[in-house]
Amino acid sequence: MKKNGFTLIEVVVAIGIFGLVIGGMASILSYSLKSNRVIWAQLTTQNEGRKVTQDFVNELRGATDSSLGAYPIAEASAQQIVFYSNIDSDSYIEKIRYFKSGTLLVKGVVKPSGNPLVYNSSAEITTTVANDLCNGANPLFYYYDESFTSSSTPLIQPVAVTSVRVIKISLDIDEDPQTSPALFHVESKVQIRNLKTN
Repeated sequence: MKKNGFTLIEVVVAIGIFGLVIGGMASILSYSLKSNRVIWAQLTTQNEGRKVTQDFVNELRGATDSSLGAYPIAEASAQQIVFYSNIDSDSYIEKIRYFKSGTLLVKGVVKPSGNPLVYNSSAEITTTVANDLCNGANPLFYYYDESFTSSSTPLIQPVAVTSVRVIKISLDIDEDPQTSPALFHVESKVQIRNLKTN
C-alpha cells in the first residue's frame, strides 16, 4: 500500500519559499508606503510655499498709505516686513507684518480702531503661514529700488523704506533635513502698484 503525503524536507522547503514570497511582498509594500509618504510630504511643502508667496504678493502689491496716512511700508528688514494694505475689502487699511519666528513664517494683522484711529500692536492677530523654514541667517526678504532689473542686486540693510519699489520673498522649506523629500526653495518678486514711478 502506497502512502501519499509530503516529506518533512518538502514541507520545510515549501514553508521557506512561502516565507520568501511573503517577505518580498512586505518589503515592496513598505517601500511603496514610504515613497507615498515622501511624495505627499513634498506636495504639501510645495503647496504651502506657493500659497504663502502668492498671498504675500497679492497683499503687498496692493500696499497703500495707512488709514492714518503713514507710508505704505513701515519696516523693511531681512527677516521682517511691515506694510499697510486692505486685505479684507472694508474701509480700513490693515497693518500687516510677515516675520520669522524660529523655523516659522508668521503673519500678523492689526486693524485700526478707536477714535481717533490707532494701530494697537497688542491687538495683532498672528497666524503661522509656513512651517519648517530653513533659511538660517539668509534673508527672507530682499529689497530693490526703482532702477530694478532682473540682474539688480538688493539694497543693503538697513534699507530706507522710501527707496523700496520691489520686494522679493525667498523661502527654503524642509520638513525634515535628515530625510527625503529634499529642501523646497520658492521665491517671488512683487512691485507695489502705488509706488510705481513709470
